[in-house]
Amino acid sequence: MFNDTTSPLSLLATRRSGKPRDLVAPGPDMAQLDRILTIAARTPDHGKLAPWRFVVVPEDRRTSLSDLITTAYRAERPQAGRQEIEALDQFAHQAPVLVVALFSPRTESHIPPWEQELAAGAACMNLLHAAHASGFAGGWLTGWPAYSDAVRDAFGAAPERIAGFMFIGTPSRPLEERPRPDLSRIATVWRG
Repeated sequence: MFNDTTSPLSLLATRRSGKPRDLVAPGPDMAQLDRILTIAARTPDHGKLAPWRFVVVPEDRRTSLSDLITTAYRAERPQAGRQEIEALDQFAHQAPVLVVALFSPRTESHIPPWEQELAAGAACMNLLHAAHASGFAGGWLTGWPAYSDAVRDAFGAAPERIAGFMFIGTPSRPLEERPRPDLSRIATVWRG
C-alpha cells in the first residue's frame, strides 16, 4: 500500500503498539524524550488549554511506583493473591521509559470537558506516533492503576485522572500486525 517507508503516511500506516513487557533498552534518552513530548503536545486543543500533563517516571523510581501501586491495591483488595501483586509489580517495571499521562481538565473554562478529554487522548496518541517516528515502540496501558485514586494522587489530584501509562522502548521481537477495522464498516458517506 505505502511503498515509501520514509513518508509521513508510511510512518502512520506502520505504527503498532508494542507490548510494554516486550519493550527493552534502548529507550529514548532525555533529549529524544523531550522531543517526543514536545511533539505529543502538538495536538488539536480547543481553547489552547493543554488539558493534559506528562510525568516521567525515571528508572530508579520504578520500585517506588511498584510499592505505591501494590500498597494501594492491597488497601482496596486485602484478599489479593500473590499473582495479582506480582503482576502489578511487573507493571511498574516494564520498558525502559515510562511516562504517566494525566488528563487535567480546566474546570474554569467554558470548553466542554468532553472536548478537553479528547484533546488529552490525542496528546497520548501523538506521543505514540512521535515515539514510532523516533525509532521506538510505545504501549499505552491503563489497567487498575489508572483508576486508583491513591495512584492518581501520587501524580496529581482530582479532578485529574490518569489517561494512561505510556511505555516506550525497543521491541525485543518484531511487532505483530493485528486485525484492523474494515473501512466499509466504520466509514460511510452521509446522504442526508
